[in-house]
Formats: sequence, structure tokens, C-alpha cells
Amino acid sequence: MSTGPGGFSAGAESIDGSSHLLNELAGLLYAGRMDGENATQCRVPRSHPQVAEAVEDFARYAQDQYGDLVTLLSALSTKLRSTGNAYVRADATAQRAMDDLLDKGRYVAPEDR
Repeated sequence: MSTGPGGFSAGAESIDGSSHLLNELAGLLYAGRMDGENATQCRVPRSHPQVAEAVEDFARYAQDQYGDLVTLLSALSTKLRSTGNAYVRADATAQRAMDDLLDKGRYVAPEDR
């Protein structure tokens, strides 16, 4: 991966066309997310109020970023060669929405929203 004029870019030869890898990555991200049990352990009175606030802020930020990344990975997975292997299929309406996301979408950091 290298840095292109608009940010990061990757050479096409480095992508082997395996859409299932993007879906697996999304699943791993979901499994590693902060869950209710983790967040509960850090709430007042179990932790200092500032710690509880920081953990809650981080959990909200992580959830926001997770949602954005899963949407992007899902859209990208429809563009890879192995999508014909039935790992990823989308109806026409969903495909148009994902195409719009890839063509017209832009990243806005959570603190700038």
C-alpha cells in the first residue's frame, strides 16, 4: 500500500479478487468490538467518572467507525472477481446504492460530523 494524491491507495495486483476475505474481515471487526459487558465494567461506581466517560466516548467512536468500515467493505466486496462464487450478491437497488457509496462517498471524521 502506498500513499496516493488523495490519501492511501493499493496496486490492483495486490488484490486477489477474494470478496470473502472482506466479509471475514468485517466479521472479525464485529467480534472484537466493545460490547455491553466491557462498557458496563467501566461505568460509575466501578470506575472513576472520568474513566467511565472516556470509555463511553471511545465505545461510541469505535461503533461509528465500525459501521462505516463494514459498509465500505460490503460495497467493495461486490466489485471483486470472486463475487460470482456466491459470497456476495446484491439486488439491483442495493448495488446502485453501494456503487454510489464507492463513487461519490467521502470520509468525514466523527469529530467533524
